[in-house]
Amino acid sequence: MKNELLGRSRAATLPIMTHPARDLALSHFQWIDGHADVWKIFRNPDALSGVVRGLAATFEGERVTAVCGIESRGFLLGAAVAIELGVGFIAVRKQDGLFPGEKLTSQTSPDYRRLRHELRIQRASLMPSDRVLMVDDWIETGSQALSVKSMVEAGGSRWVGCAVIVDQASEACRRRLDVRSLVTAAELPEWNPRRQHKPSR
Repeated sequence: MKNELLGRSRAATLPIMTHPARDLALSHFQWIDGHADVWKIFRNPDALSGVVRGLAATFEGERVTAVCGIESRGFLLGAAVAIELGVGFIAVRKQDGLFPGEKLTSQTSPDYRRLRHELRIQRASLMPSDRVLMVDDWIETGSQALSVKSMVEAGGSRWVGCAVIVDQASEACRRRLDVRSLVTAAELPEWNPRRQHKPSR
């Protein structure tokens, strides 16, 4: 995620969440070579557990029965949030991974890198009574989340919304997907190449 992309959302004004996870997300965010990096959250147990609790809290009271996530970070965060909510996890795989059984598939529109992906969900994992929450680290164009939403609904389940750490989506995308976040891209520190953390070699 390049720093220049943030300019589109600097003016965004959203309700500010007061959960402690906000501060954890902001304090563990960093820039590396001009790319946004959230992996520092995963390395710190307090930050990780706090962010997971915060993501779960964004849809508190929505009667979520299953959490889904797209590989790879969506697998990590989604499964952790599912445990926090006491529900099961639904995997959304990209086109190359082994994924047995009958599947629902959807082709995404171009993402922020102008790439398209084929996403897949095992049909048997979706029940008509399910209320499905998607979890991810970042949303910008919403192309992948929109594809997941279409598959969830094609499987007969109800889409609850999308919980993310960082929201960089347009207002139209945010409303269509019901995106709720810990922070917005506008709140992230500006990238400063003189102060950035250098990755270890």
